[in-house]
Formats: sequence, structure tokens, C-alpha cells
Amino acid sequence: MSDIVEKTLTALPGLFLPNQGLGGPAAGKASFSSRLGGLVRSITALTSKHEEEKLIQQELNNLKATVSAPTTTLKMMKECMVRLIYCEMLGYDASFGYIHAIKLAQQGNLLEKRVGYLAVSLFLHESHELLLLLVNTVVKDLQSTNLVEVCMALTVVSQIFPREMIPAVLPLIEDKLQHSKEIVRRKAVLALYKFHLIAPNQVQHIHIKFRKALCDRDVGVMAASLHIYLKMIKENSSGYKDLTGSFVTILKQVVGGKLPVDFNYHSVPAPWLQIQLLRILGLLGKDDQRTSELMYDVLDESLRRAELNHNVTYAILFECVHTVYSIYPKSELLEKAAKCIGKFVLSPKINLKYLGLKALTYVIQQDPTLALQHQMTIIECLDHPDPIIKRETLELLYRITNAQNVTVIVQKMLEYLHQSKEEYIIINLVGKIAELAEKYAPDNAWFIQTMNAVFSVGGDVMHPDIPNNFLRLLAEGFDDETEDQQLRLYAVQSYLTLLDVENVFYPQRFLQVMSWVLGEYSYLLDKETPEEVITKLYKLLLNDTISSETKAWLIAAVTKLTPQAHSSSIVESLIQEFTISLDTCMRQHAFELKHLHENVEFMKSLLPVNKSCEDMVVDASLSFLDGYVAEELSQGAAPYKPHHQRQEEKLSQEKVLNFEPYGLSFSSSGFTGRQSPAGISLGSDISGNSAETGLKETNSLKLEGIKKLWGKEGYLPKKESKTGDETEALPVSQESTMMENVDQTTAQKDQSQVLTQSKEEKEKQLLASSLFVGLGSESTINLITEQPGCCLPVIEAESTKNFQYSVQIEKPFTEGNLSGFINYQMMDTHAVQLEFSVNLSLLDFIRPLKISTEDFGKLWLSFANDVKQNVKISDSQAALPSTLKTLQQKLRLHVVEIIGKEGLLACQLLPSVPCLLHFRVHGDVLALWFRSSCPTLPDYLLYQCQKVMEGS
Repeated sequence: MSDIVEKTLTALPGLFLPNQGLGGPAAGKASFSSRLGGLVRSITALTSKHEEEKLIQQELNNLKATVSAPTTTLKMMKECMVRLIYCEMLGYDASFGYIHAIKLAQQGNLLEKRVGYLAVSLFLHESHELLLLLVNTVVKDLQSTNLVEVCMALTVVSQIFPREMIPAVLPLIEDKLQHSKEIVRRKAVLALYKFHLIAPNQVQHIHIKFRKALCDRDVGVMAASLHIYLKMIKENSSGYKDLTGSFVTILKQVVGGKLPVDFNYHSVPAPWLQIQLLRILGLLGKDDQRTSELMYDVLDESLRRAELNHNVTYAILFECVHTVYSIYPKSELLEKAAKCIGKFVLSPKINLKYLGLKALTYVIQQDPTLALQHQMTIIECLDHPDPIIKRETLELLYRITNAQNVTVIVQKMLEYLHQSKEEYIIINLVGKIAELAEKYAPDNAWFIQTMNAVFSVGGDVMHPDIPNNFLRLLAEGFDDETEDQQLRLYAVQSYLTLLDVENVFYPQRFLQVMSWVLGEYSYLLDKETPEEVITKLYKLLLNDTISSETKAWLIAAVTKLTPQAHSSSIVESLIQEFTISLDTCMRQHAFELKHLHENVEFMKSLLPVNKSCEDMVVDASLSFLDGYVAEELSQGAAPYKPHHQRQEEKLSQEKVLNFEPYGLSFSSSGFTGRQSPAGISLGSDISGNSAETGLKETNSLKLEGIKKLWGKEGYLPKKESKTGDETEALPVSQESTMMENVDQTTAQKDQSQVLTQSKEEKEKQLLASSLFVGLGSESTINLITEQPGCCLPVIEAESTKNFQYSVQIEKPFTEGNLSGFINYQMMDTHAVQLEFSVNLSLLDFIRPLKISTEDFGKLWLSFANDVKQNVKISDSQAALPSTLKTLQQKLRLHVVEIIGKEGLLACQLLPSVPCLLHFRVHGDVLALWFRSSCPTLPDYLLYQCQKVMEGS
């Protein structure tokens, strides 16, 4: 460290002192080195913060006396300014020197002006009052014939110039776009970019000049203009579609290495310029096929050339993938982008793996099959030692959540939530969990238990909209009143059970939720009486760890329950204790309860049962106070001023020279303007909320998928995990191979690996089948190929001919309809049209696939699309022969081999799409595992299998 300090002290004089011509350079250098160098050495030798403060304060006092002395020359002022900059860098106030920095920028020679401008840019901010004194200096320097002065002025303008002073310098900066020196043109473009950021309306008229800068002969000027275009295209991409060809041409030149080698970085041509252009093209080509077609070739070239093993190359590849999935899709580009994502995800380097997960998170909504291809890698990332990898993996799972895998994904999120100690992570995750629970909850019990975990772990740092939305959901309910009552009853029972646990601390917001629910819906209980609920609430009120706000909620709950209670001894004890409380809020609530309790009939009419969601007439304007207000105004009272207006007046009195118009928004919450965490993801840095594009905020509990996932015995996939250790799990291979081309020795080796597979790998396979269920399934039900205009040849009278036409299926479907008509001529020349319609199901296109056990193993390892489910079977079906007979007859499956209670079956979807089934009978549960080369076929066959087993 001492070597670095010595080198710095040696170099500093050369930066701030002239080499010659200023009279005694050696003396000046010695003086500077002795003062600034001595200050740096003294600070580094100190051992405590107190000593540092004492030394800096002494130095500031000396500097204040020096800069205020009339005999101080500009040369001495320059040296003092450097020491003031150093003191401010250490965090000490040197505001007395601000005005002297401005004077130095106004009066000194080139070197002194440079130090003055540097000090001003470091000391002042855009809204500082002293900047007003710098305007004339900047205007004068912009008109100077000295290149250095013009550059210094442009640099200050692009850093700290306020929007009110833009009109004074804007015409001069526009002229600098035509300057002969490229460095001036580049700095002028950056200054205009800053103006566009802080005051876009003031630079709208010079868009034509921006286009000239884009075509500038200097690469630096062109690169600087890209910042402006990226900003403007984000705001309105449709207005710049005509520039797509220009951007494509520039990118081709960059990728082709046509720029000077000065722009290369580790042999990569202008990487940051490529990234800017790729982002611009992604915005221009979104949902626009015609514009996207212009950029297909250059994107292909970018993906092909970016093959060097360097970090900046990976950044370019990531932006290429982002752009390819943003524009109108092209299959060849999507395949290449998917390969790049695969390289990232499978990389052992943590940074590249993170990039791959980030890319997967972005593209997963457009191509869910990518997640299926890398499902085992994603499973491994859940247990990765790097917390950033784990967090990005959870973000990925959050975006592929559906009604079938919500329980498993939420469980993984809760496990990570229990381990995390960072407040930001907690706020982010509890918002996601609450959203998923509200949207995809499979049943009431799971929903309440999940929200209890959210409230327990999230505590008081969670967004306040989460408990508010939960209470509103309970109060408003759904369309089914019976379902509403069951949900509320389960919530009440759950909270009473939690309150019975001794020595457990619950967050304040969770206690507030409990108190509100118990106060509103305790009447649904059969066993517990209102007196027992009041007793538990009273016990909480006596707890010293409960906050005053939470106690107010508890007293409100007791007040609601009091009309329903027969005994009032606890209520009287509560009133007696809290009417003498030192807390004015608690005393107020206690007196209100006391007066209501004195008239029980009035209290019952005022607090009816189950009226939490009735509409109330609220006079938001407080019109009943109009008379009082008019009377006070007539007597000279001051009119009411809103809080923000009073705050603005206070600030205006403190900052007289603040030229920035006040548009402040003052709110009691730090989350002003944010939507409910039940509607959006808190802290998510990529747009989109779930596996469905554009999630909308919902206030109702979604119960899709219950019939498939829930039975009388509970959640079926959870049971599956219990029997999963007994089920033979087979590894997934991502490369598909035909069974004729697989060598016999390779198949035997694969089977031996299956037999020796570790328990950990089996668990990962089972977890993958639970996490990625439902991805890639199609919602289309009628996908039969139609061939209109199919005509049979004419048949002569009294003759018979047979004709056979085939119907091929393009994609799996549930059921469809094949219709047509036949025209024929009667003997009396009367034309007749015979119409026909045939209903077809998926099973009409299923045929047995007769293969050996060896071939079954080869095919199984080659298929990456699978689905697994447990099916309840009756006692009559429990026998293995009965189950086999049912599957053979109804599903047209070929029995490959039976091993104990396990079976291997195979079929094919006409004309040549194979599907394999591995099943196991365990008691009255049939564990099914389908695999196929078609991503949608296993889901449809599982559905047909469930129908068959239920109907048997």
C-alpha cells in the first residue's frame, strides 16, 4: 500500500504543475509535494478516526485562511483546491472553497481553469445555487478558439448543468456539432444526450442533427449518438423504424472488423458498440416481421463470430440471445440462440452459469422447452453454494409456475426464505410467494398454510399490501359462498392453533391479521366459544412485546366478539385495565368498548355478524363540516393547506436560489406508486411475472388443476415423492437417437448405470418431474390435418369399388371431428349429397409398439419429454394382471416386460411417434411415468390414462 501512495505522490505534481515557464517549477513542485504529500502521509499514519478528524479540521482551517487572504495567487489557489478536493473525498465539508473554485475556473490560465472546472464538477450538483455564477464562464469558453477551453466547458455542461440554464448554451452546443475536431463533436453529442435525459422537450428540434451525428465520419461521434437513439427508441420505437438499415449496416461493419484497431478489446471489435446496437435492434424488431427480416443476417453473423473464450464475448452473446428472442422469431436463429444458452447454463464458471440462468429467465415465456432441456442443471443450481445462482434459479422457477407445480416451487422458495437474512431478499421472495399462492393455490388449506409461512418469515419488513390483499380476499370471497365459508373457517382454526403454541413470537403484522380474522369470522366455529377466543386475545394484550398498534387491532377484535359472548368477565377486566393505560390510543379504545358494552342491544346492532364486506357510505369531502369551516374562515382563520404544499413552502424558504421547480410527492409509505405484491414481482429486474405472459393482478383464489392434483388422501405429487424412492428412476438424455442406430454394448452400459444410480440422482429426477410438469403442453384440442377438395373417382352404375384414404395427425389432441360429404347421381338424374361426420379421439391414432426390453431402454434414454403422475385405483384393479389388461385394451399399449410389480409398455402415435410407459403398482396407487420424443404427447396420454382408470 505504501508503494502505491509513493507513486501517487510522485505523479500528482506532474498532473497539476507546469513543466516550465511558471517561474521556479522545482520550488513549486517541492512546495506541492511537501503540502499535499505531507497531508496524505499524516493521514495514513493515524490510528483512529478521532485523530483523522482533528487533523483534517486543522488542515481545513489553514486552507480557509489561505483562500480568503487577498495575497493568495491563482497558483496557490490551484494547490489549495487540490487539497480541498482530497478533504472532500474523505467526507469532510469544504463548502467555504466552492466559490473560490468557480473563481479559479473564471480567471486562471489553462491549467488553473482545468483544476477549477474539476473542483466545480466534484463539489457542486445540478441544483446547487452557485452554478448560476458559472453560466457566463461556460458561454465564454464555448465561444473560445482554444480547443482545450471548449472541451472543458462541454465536459462541465454534460456533467452538472441544470435544466433551467440549458437555453443559454444550447445554440452554442448545436454549432459544435459541425466543429472540425472530432473530440468537440463527440463531447457536444454527449452534452445533448444529457439535455435529452433531463429536459427532452428542449432538444426535440435537433433530431435531424442527431441523424447526421449517426453518420459522422468519426467512429467516436457515431458511438456517442447511439446513447441518444437507444433512449429515444425505448420511448417510441415506431418513429425510428426507417433507421433500421443504418443500424444494421453499422453493426455489419463492426462485426466484420472494419473499425480501427483502437476500438478492439482483447481482439473483439468494439464490444460495447456491438452491445448498444444489439439492444437498439431488439427494440426496433419487436413484433415487426418486416423490420426483423433486415437484421436476421447480421444477428447470425454476430452469433457465429462471437466464439472467443473471453468475458466480453459472452456479454455480446448474451445480448445477441436477448435480441433474437425479442424480435420476430426465426427458427434457425432461435436454435443457435438456444445452443448459446445451453453453453452458458452448462458452464462450470459461475458468471457464465448466471448469464445462462438470466437468459433462460427471459426467454422461458416464449420457449418453455428450453427449461425442459436443462431441467437437471436447474435442479442442481437450486443447491448451488453461490447465493446469486440460487436466487436466479428461483426467479426462473417463479416464471414457469403453473397450477401443477406451484406447491413444489413455493416450497423451494420458502426453504430459501428461511435461510436468507437479507431484508431485500425477504421482501422480494414473500411478494412472489404471495402472488403465486393467490393465483395458483390448489386448495384452501394449502393457501392458508402458505400465507402463514409468508407472514411468519416475512415479518414486519414485507410490503403492507400483502396482508391487506389477503384480508380483502378473505372478506370479498369468491362466487361460491360455501367455498368462502370453508376458507374463512380454516383460517380461524389455523390461527387458534398457532396461538395455543407457547413461547412463540409472531411478527406484529401477522398478529394483526390474526386478530382481524378472529374478530370477523370466529362465529363459524362449532367447538370454541367466543369467550375462549376473547381469552386468547386478552392474553396477547397482556404481552409486553406486542406493539401499541397491534394492541389496537386486538381490542377491535375483542369489541367485535363481545356481542356474541355470553360471559363478560374477561371484557370487564380488559376495560378496567386499559381505561387507565398511559397509552392514549389504548385508553381511547377501552373507553369506546366500555360505553358500547353498557348497551348490549345497541352494540349488537352496531356490530352485526358477518358484515365485514357490506358497502358503507363514506363522505370523502367531509361536507358535514362545511358550516364550521365557513364560520372559522369568516373569523379570519387561515385556509387549509395540504401537507405537500406546506412542505414545498418550507423548502422554498430554506433554498432561495433553487431554480428547480418543486414537484415533490410526499407519502407516508416508502413504497408509493408500487402495485400490490399480489399483482407484480417486487424487485424483479426482468419484465413478466409467471409462465403466462402479462400476469394481471387478481383478487380471487384460482383453483385450476384441483381434480388432477388433489384427491381424498391429499396432494398426489407429494405422495409420489414418498414412493419415488421405490420407483426406478431413469436418467434423462437430451440427444434423441433412433433405436436402430444404438449399439448393443452402449445400451447395456446405460442399463448398468441405471441399476447403480444413486439415491440423490433419483431424488433429482423426481424433483424435476414435479417442477417442470405442465410445460410445453398444448391447449389446442382439434389439430387434425384437413385436405379440402378431396374427390373420389366416378363409379359406374351397378359396379362396386373400394377406396381408402388416410387421415394423419399433425399434433396430439384430445378429441376432434372429421366431416365431409359425398355427391352421387340417382337413376332419375336426381343429385343427392350424403354428409358424414366422425368424432375422433387421440386413442384412434394410438397403436401398440412391439419392441424388446433392450430397445425400450435405448429409447427411454433418448427421450427428454416426460410426465409423471400417481393414479388412484380401486381394489378390483389392484392386481397387476387386471391393470395390465385394462391398459392393453383401452390404451392399445404393448406390454414389453413385467418385473415384479413394475411394468414396461410402449405405443406409437400414428404414423411414427413412439411413447413409452413405466408403471408401478403400490397398494391402491398406480405410479405412471410417460416419456416420448414429442413434448405434448405424454400429457395427453396421461389424461387418457386417468380417464380410463377412473371409468374402469
